[in-house]
Amino acid sequence: MSSLAIEMQDVRAKNVFVSEDSLQIDLADGRTIIAPLMWYPRLWHGTPTERNMYQIIGDGAYIHWPELDEDLTVLGVLAGYRSAESPESLRQWLAERAQPVETH
Repeated sequence: MSSLAIEMQDVRAKNVFVSEDSLQIDLADGRTIIAPLMWYPRLWHGTPTERNMYQIIGDGAYIHWPELDEDLTVLGVLAGYRSAESPESLRQWLAERAQPVETH
């Protein structure tokens, strides 16, 4: 196995920071990944509170935002992969967010 393959397998998130325009992931090995937030439309359209409600799961391999129904792999962000969500799916999600929440 090449050293690159070993490095890629050991990519684990330690901390996550989401600003108005970027996603920053601090890795357990000391590196930091920064990606444009516009690559991840659900994060882009989320509120600061929703963006800060994340869970690092899978021993640091994944990041989950329950309020935004968004899941990213740390390895995917490191590789430069953008969201693969279709425009139609995003439009539907945005329309659902615009609906008022019923309270009883």
